Amino acid sequence: MADVAVIVPTLRRAQSLDRAVRSLFVQTGVADRVAAIVVVDNDPVGSAASTVDGLRTDSPWPLTYVHAPRPGVATARNAGLAATDAPLIAFLDDDEAATPGWLSALLKAREETGADAVFGPITGQAPDAAPWLKPWLERFFGRDGPARTGLIDHPYGCGNSLMLRATALPGPSPFDAGTDQAGGEDDALFAALAARGGRFGWAADAWVEEFAPAHRATLNYALARAFAYGQGPSQTAAAARNWPGVIRWMAIGAAQTAVWGAASAALTLIASPKRAEMYDRTARGVGKMFWMKGFEPRFYGAREVARLDRATAAS
Repeated sequence: MADVAVIVPTLRRAQSLDRAVRSLFVQTGVADRVAAIVVVDNDPVGSAASTVDGLRTDSPWPLTYVHAPRPGVATARNAGLAATDAPLIAFLDDDEAATPGWLSALLKAREETGADAVFGPITGQAPDAAPWLKPWLERFFGRDGPARTGLIDHPYGCGNSLMLRATALPGPSPFDAGTDQAGGEDDALFAALAARGGRFGWAADAWVEEFAPAHRATLNYALARAFAYGQGPSQTAAAARNWPGVIRWMAIGAAQTAVWGAASAALTLIASPKRAEMYDRTARGVGKMFWMKGFEPRFYGAREVARLDRATAAS
């Protein structure tokens, strides 16, 4: 029975999108399970349409193009959901490429665990990174987890995931459009799922590769992301009006900032490559303290479109 749709949101990454979608064409063991591949073009000018048209004749399953002209990561995901009624939804980002057994492994893990949302491991690739940063950046953009498939006690991000629509993605727009510019749409979604008693699973064999584009393979970008990741626990507690939880996370952040900040300073003095890891931990600690709206970095939506416009004008 065709019961799963794979949604791929994209924003002006023609070559990367081509790689991501073609990795779906060669999925094994799921010939009768895939209802559709849904590409959501989040570019106001619809730049991905020609790429999708070029892929259509090679697709073994229906390939749906959706134009979501208002830039925003939550809006794009919601638009993809609106284009399919499949009861199972997999997400693959446009900077990722799935291994041939990826979707089969996600489906098997969900069946074995009964989880509402299942996640898989990611191998980070940062080919344009500075040599001293590359090992850390590839870990940063990667994702590790348990060696075996099973239930886990916390969620990961939407990229490389499979969800049961009825429980994990309720309603017509389960992703909060208020996160369109800064991201974190998955944090809010999974916090709500956990509050409803939802369960999370891990598919140890559902590997994808994530390729960091040149503008992301930098220390400044990664530390801004680390800061935003650090904000997540405090923001989740604040959204639930769990003020003791907010205070607890802020205190943890202060301790992390002090400890890892000192380690960062020491490793910087000797120019150790390990200093990047300490910078990362420090940034996450600072994020836990400065979780308020005014401090949110903006990685998506209108900010990303403006960055791409500037890059195009300069080339």
